Amino acid sequence: MTGFLETISPAYAFSGFVVGFMVGLTGVGGGSLMTPLLILLFGIAPEKAVATDLIYASITKTGGSLVHQFNRAIDWRIVGRLAAGSLPAALVTLTTFYFLGLDSTAVRGLITRVLGTALYATALALILRPLLLRLSARFEGLSPESTRTYTIVTGAVLGVLVSISSVGAGALGVIALILLYPKAPILRIAASDIAHAVPLTLIAGVGHLVGGSINTALLVSLLVGSLPGIMLASAFAPRLPDAALRLILAATLVLVATKLLFG
Repeated sequence: MTGFLETISPAYAFSGFVVGFMVGLTGVGGGSLMTPLLILLFGIAPEKAVATDLIYASITKTGGSLVHQFNRAIDWRIVGRLAAGSLPAALVTLTTFYFLGLDSTAVRGLITRVLGTALYATALALILRPLLLRLSARFEGLSPESTRTYTIVTGAVLGVLVSISSVGAGALGVIALILLYPKAPILRIAASDIAHAVPLTLIAGVGHLVGGSINTALLVSLLVGSLPGIMLASAFAPRLPDAALRLILAATLVLVATKLLFG
């Protein structure tokens, strides 16, 4: 027990708590906040930060998926379609990384650029979420075949983004599903997106793990902090206005993306 406690870093645990709290309040922000936090604040190499966050996300979202499945909130048809695009795309991306070499300067630069761009896109999606909800009615005319195809394509895009930067499975995935399935309840969309993120982040994380780019002690510390953070945020979330939370998180993501891309 003493040995286990010695592996826990208070600074990393606190960071996990902060990110867990934000995720509990807003529903997004795990990869969007955790990965840049590890890179900018703690100086973790981009590939190690992404890999650690992916395994972290697969563990925490497994718990969320179990709860949603207990409540029968997951649409496994949507999950299957997303996975049909995301899992092959993730494998191709990881294979490319393997041949390039995860520690290469080119790959590090690519991760930083994709991460910064994904953060900007996530911030924009958060700000425009109400507008996108209203626009989703225009997608009701899509045929079942078109909806299925676009969902698979969405999964493929998420597979590439998540494998490179660990960002995209949250806000970007939910926004895409809202547009493609305008009649589905938001809870069902969010639950399906979380369930889809479990195998995607696990495969992407294991792919990075094979390359040796993960910090186990860091992962444990993050999990120790994030779990109470999510629980505490759940108690406060109903009392806070959604619009304010979205704007605060979006502003944070823009600042972080700017720092990553332009120093």
